[in-house]
Amino acid sequence: MGWYQSSSLISKQQFMGDRRQHFHSDVNRPFAPHMGQNVFHESDRRPGSTATGGETGNHHWRFTGYVKLLKRNQAGLQSSPINGKGIGAAIARNLASKGASLVMNYSSESSNSSINQLATELQQSHGIQCLIVQADLSSPAAPSHIVNVAKNHFSHPKTNKFRIDIIINNAGVSGNHPVEEVTPEEFSRQYAVNVLAPLLLVQSALPYLPTDRSGRIVNISSVSSSLGFIGQSIYGGTKAALEAMTRTWARELAEIATVNAVNPGPVDTDMYNESSDAFRNRMRPFIQNTPLQAAREDVDEERVVEAAKSDGGRPAWGYEVAGVVGMLCSEESGWCTGSVVCANGGMKFSV
Repeated sequence: MGWYQSSSLISKQQFMGDRRQHFHSDVNRPFAPHMGQNVFHESDRRPGSTATGGETGNHHWRFTGYVKLLKRNQAGLQSSPINGKGIGAAIARNLASKGASLVMNYSSESSNSSINQLATELQQSHGIQCLIVQADLSSPAAPSHIVNVAKNHFSHPKTNKFRIDIIINNAGVSGNHPVEEVTPEEFSRQYAVNVLAPLLLVQSALPYLPTDRSGRIVNISSVSSSLGFIGQSIYGGTKAALEAMTRTWARELAEIATVNAVNPGPVDTDMYNESSDAFRNRMRPFIQNTPLQAAREDVDEERVVEAAKSDGGRPAWGYEVAGVVGMLCSEESGWCTGSVVCANGGMKFSV
């Protein structure tokens, strides 16, 4: 099974029931300041909102989990915004194409239609099962709720066995603030979703993870963790913290799962395409120095080639980032752990 959220989990269990049907579950959650605003996935973040392809301002994205079925039946969780275009949706499509059933999480009512459309698309195209869970990851209760809903839905009807093989921590919020404008409230808002929620999701999933090193945990970080973009004291710090947890979990969970992170840069999303001229001007030298962001007239769409003339290059496509995530979820990636893998066209090299 799989989820779209800030994290995603995948299990080996055999899924029962109509694989063409998708299910929906809501969680009673306290009001959060960002609720009712636009929801988007970290992969949907555009450099316009954050030079790293993350979100900006009060926008929030969630993509909660997915279940992936490769050479075995698996269940997974992932969180992130779902609008059919960004990293979250691309990861869902990548894993579903490999047979993963999905648990998809979202927080805003405005995403209800798009997540249901995505679920229907993936079920009809790949014959997988989708469980949709609405939950606000800024609430500490949300991660355990997501895991419990998935367990109740996917547990074996006779043995009650339930296993999660893959977790994708992909949800996140962002905001650009000069150091003199940073507030304790904004600090807490970003760290609650970007740092605490992934930790609590992994914690809640631990009883259901494998014990033979076959599990996979992939954290969606950002080039913001290391490139020092102006205004991202908080956001860049949350992504650096996520990368630090990646290394710690690689050791703590060594007999359970490999744990890696990927660090997208600008990704083609509505937010990126609507970013301010000031932001694009600041991003231009970074993009010009990125090997794979050069636009190609014989390959890329005309709008992309034209935009690249002023932006310095093109953004990533969601599927390009999702391909790296899918690789890290594969059985063949079993000797890779504790790494931050480049998924940004070379804006930040892996070391």
